[in-house]
Amino acid sequence: MTASATIRHPQYYADFEELGELTAASAPGWLAGLRAAAWERFNETGFPTARRGNERWKYTNVSPIARREFKYYYSPAGETGGSSGEGGGMLLPTRQAGMSGWREQTFIDNRAMGSLWGQDGRTGVTGDGLAVCTIGQALLAGDDALGEHLGRYAAYAEDAFVALNTAFLNDGVYVRLPDDYGAEVQLCITYLNMPVSSPGRPPAALHPRTLLVAGRNTRLTVFETYIGAARENYLTNAVTEVAVGEGASVEHYRLLRQRSPTFHIGATRVRQAAGSRYRSGAFAVGSRLARHDLAVTLAGPGARCELSGLYYTRGGHHMDNLVSIDHAAPGCVSRLNYKGILDGKSRAVFGGEVLVRENAQKSDAQQTDKNLLLSADAEVYSKPSLLIYADDVQCSHGATAGQIDADTLFYLRSRGLDLDQASGMLINAFAREIIDAVQPEPVQTYLGDLFEQTIRNKRLPLGIV
Repeated sequence: MTASATIRHPQYYADFEELGELTAASAPGWLAGLRAAAWERFNETGFPTARRGNERWKYTNVSPIARREFKYYYSPAGETGGSSGEGGGMLLPTRQAGMSGWREQTFIDNRAMGSLWGQDGRTGVTGDGLAVCTIGQALLAGDDALGEHLGRYAAYAEDAFVALNTAFLNDGVYVRLPDDYGAEVQLCITYLNMPVSSPGRPPAALHPRTLLVAGRNTRLTVFETYIGAARENYLTNAVTEVAVGEGASVEHYRLLRQRSPTFHIGATRVRQAAGSRYRSGAFAVGSRLARHDLAVTLAGPGARCELSGLYYTRGGHHMDNLVSIDHAAPGCVSRLNYKGILDGKSRAVFGGEVLVRENAQKSDAQQTDKNLLLSADAEVYSKPSLLIYADDVQCSHGATAGQIDADTLFYLRSRGLDLDQASGMLINAFAREIIDAVQPEPVQTYLGDLFEQTIRNKRLPLGIV
């Protein structure tokens, strides 16, 4: 950074400089260079507050984030404190869903709790190429593959929030399965936010980073959860990178469960090799303003992705799902199915884009977005789109938004159900299509119970009663 350069966000810059000083002796040169380049990009672009002509942010106003200066509270990477069950253990999915046999890693704010190392009697980075550990531990172990993958799939040059996350890249979760690794790896990752509130203390900025690398013919299942245990104003800016090797299979479920005053911006970037399969389920409840930007590149012939999502918004919440699928190779299949349940004066945005490149013949793509409005004041903006440059394809898209059918509701009430019972049954049935597609039974049960509790006793607009 030159002396004459304009610093857009002094608080972020001061924290960035402090991070560099505190990690100067431990961070390898490639990581320091990656951080510096990402900061330069963020400082150049700033937050995407100008929405006119910016389709990616047209319906989501991030000015409430840009106006604040959230502070990054440093915690040394590679060090762990306490056990994974600390800090609200009753909230953690592994404590509720009966995920016996699953590995687990919990971060409280920016600090790893417990350790993936030795959970199966082995260290986090082994001689046979297996790595299941934190990013900080991989740095301490000198894992060369980490530098080959970290920052490769989530391009900081294209997104200001990804750039900001990369500038503060210090720790997170790292999984690398070597080619032809025989055993399936199941992992529960929990980023638990418990920011300390005190007079004069700036609100916290959290930058979780997750890197998942599944080698050729491997199997990986990950349940990635973001939980807020305090009703405080803070920013979570999360980035997850996923590389799916040839013939590999990755099941990836993401749950956002943070409290109302918070801001959550998440980016997931996936790259698939030939014959691979990636299944994603994105679930969300809570957060004042939330966005999940999921982009999948089908880079090898015969790759397949199945992307589903379910969210519930209420009050003045705002939820934005942006999903992009790039058919960059022939013979690939993509399925996209998202559903939203909106209550109060909440707003939701769905942007779904499928790009079929010129050489991606025999592509098969279907995308659907359905929204259920429980309030006359709720609003949803849905924009599915197809960009097709090949001529031998099967592609379709569709979007709907509406209230519960009055005739169906009347039929159930005529069979003896009261209004709350009938409406609850219909709302739950609307959500179950997405939940029932979740493969691991304990994850499906956990999500089913969560959404059933969340939407219980929701009343419908008087116009359809």
